[in-house]
Amino acid sequence: MNIGTILVHLDHTERCAARVELAARLGRAHGSHLVGLVPTGLLDGTAPMDADPMRSTEFIAAAADGLRLRAEATAHVFRDLVRGPGSLSYDVRLVDGEPVNAIVHHGHASDLLIVGQVDYAKVDHDKTADMVARDLPEQIVLHSGRPVLIVPCAGHFPEVGKNVLVAWDGTREAAMALRDALPLFAESARVTLVSLRKEGDAEAAAKRCISETIAWLWRHGVEAKAEQYMTTIGFADTLLSCAVSMGVDLMVMGAYGHTRLRELVLGGVTREILARMNVPVLMAH
Repeated sequence: MNIGTILVHLDHTERCAARVELAARLGRAHGSHLVGLVPTGLLDGTAPMDADPMRSTEFIAAAADGLRLRAEATAHVFRDLVRGPGSLSYDVRLVDGEPVNAIVHHGHASDLLIVGQVDYAKVDHDKTADMVARDLPEQIVLHSGRPVLIVPCAGHFPEVGKNVLVAWDGTREAAMALRDALPLFAESARVTLVSLRKEGDAEAAAKRCISETIAWLWRHGVEAKAEQYMTTIGFADTLLSCAVSMGVDLMVMGAYGHTRLRELVLGGVTREILARMNVPVLMAH
C-alpha cells in the first residue's frame, strides 16, 4: 500500500499554510504527487456563491473577478510553500463549483485527502459560503470514498504517525480507517488501539477481535498494543482525553454515518471529535 497522490484543500484561511506544509512533508516522505485544489467559490463560472440576484450584473461580475483573483493568490501561496528543500511532484487546480463536490470528484483520483477542521468561532452564519464550509469536512468524509486527514484549526504538527491512537470498535468503518492509515505509520511507530465500552457491555470486547487485529498489524510490521476502558462519560470525551494523556500525533477512527431526513450525516461521536479535535485525525467511512 502506498500513497501515490495526496490532495490538499486550499482556501484563503490562515490555517491553509499549516495544511499545505503537512501535506508537503507527507508527499516528500512517501514520494507522492501533491494536488493543491482551490475551489474558486464560483457556482457556474460566473456567479459567486453569495451573489444577490437583485444586484447589477456589473456588481456580480466584479465579485466574480475578485474571487478568481483570490483563488489565484491562494494558488501562488501554495506554490511558494511546496518549493522547499527536497523534490516534490505537484500541481495546482482552480475549480469552479461547490467546494464539497469539487473536492469529492477530484478526490476520487487521489489516495489521501487533507482538509482543515472548521473554526466555528469564525463561521458567519449569514453567508452561504461559510455555511457550506461549516459542513465541509463531514461531507468529504462521508462522500469521497477516500481516507481523509483533518488538520486542527490550532496547533503545530511537525510529525504525524509516530505515536498513534486508533479508536477501535471492531466496525467496518474502524477497519477501513486502520487499513488506510497503515502507510502513515512511521517506522517504529507506537500504535495503541483504544477500545471503549459502557458499563454492562461486557460482550463488546469479545466481538472486536482485538488480539487478532494486533496480530494483523504485526504482520504488516507494526507493533501495537491495546488499551480497553469502561467509561461513564462520552466516548468522544474519553478519546480526546486519551489523546492528550498519551501525547499522540495522530488519531485514527472510522466515521459512522446514519440517515436523517433522507440525508447521510455523521454519528454523534464522530461529529464531536471533528468539533473538538486537538491532533490530526484520519477518518474513513
